[in-house]
Amino acid sequence: MELFAQDDLAECHALLARGSKSFAAAGKLLPARARDAAAVLYAFCRVADDAVDDSDEADRVERLRVRLNRVYSGRGLEGPVERCFARVVERFDLPIEVMEALIEGFEWDAAGRRYPDLRATLAYSARVASAVGVAMTAILADREPHLLARACDLGLAMQLTNIARDVGEDARRGRLYLPEDWLRAEGVDPDAFLRAPEPLAGVRRVVLQLLEVADGLYATADAGIAALPSDVRSAIYAARFIYADIGRVIREREGDSVTSRAVVSGARKLWLLGRAVASKWDSPGELLFAPPSVETEFLVEAFARPARAA
Repeated sequence: MELFAQDDLAECHALLARGSKSFAAAGKLLPARARDAAAVLYAFCRVADDAVDDSDEADRVERLRVRLNRVYSGRGLEGPVERCFARVVERFDLPIEVMEALIEGFEWDAAGRRYPDLRATLAYSARVASAVGVAMTAILADREPHLLARACDLGLAMQLTNIARDVGEDARRGRLYLPEDWLRAEGVDPDAFLRAPEPLAGVRRVVLQLLEVADGLYATADAGIAALPSDVRSAIYAARFIYADIGRVIREREGDSVTSRAVVSGARKLWLLGRAVASKWDSPGELLFAPPSVETEFLVEAFARPARAA
């Protein structure tokens, strides 16, 4: 018996193709055993994010929680994405706490939350990115704590890269994810910057500093990627290479992600995909067993418990 109805699954793959060219490209390298479930996970996260971002309704986050509870109860499922994701939750025993963390991150977005320091920015990144990383790891590999911890590192690195890339775009929507104490240390008033986003020298320095933190997290994440099953490593390395390359583009612009959004060209992505396929895998080394960060340990611990019904 097939895990998904084909029409429902086609909608999930279409959402992936429309929503993220980077993840869609990397996903093509996944083995057949994981490709569909990974697309479904992305589709649910995309639909959940859009449900909060594209609505002004006061109860939009609570309605999203209702949808999540339907998925975990398996009752009253609405639409192809919910139906497919319910099968993924059941098949891979995904803890509801992980998906609740994702929704909490979206709730912070809806509330216009600001981030006073790096730990606060990392706490947000853990929810909107590391939560997805540990769920993906459960689909691709064993639920070993060290693999989950390194998946969290990769999620943090990718989200910090996102934040560095989208500074101008976010500011024009009234959002700011950069650590505000870093901005003030550079002589930048966060409120003034939000009122009139400009590529100030201090903002550019903070962006470059955030990319340095991301680089360290990519390095620890590499140990986890090297320990994944051999048939999924190329795909995860491809996503890692493409995202990290956004940082290269930002650096070439001397940290200016306000004037325009950094983009990795299609030709460059193809080269990075080839690099991922051709890479020789190093031994994971001691970093594999480093403890999870304070901001992500709750996600790793969630997998020590069975998924609970809502």
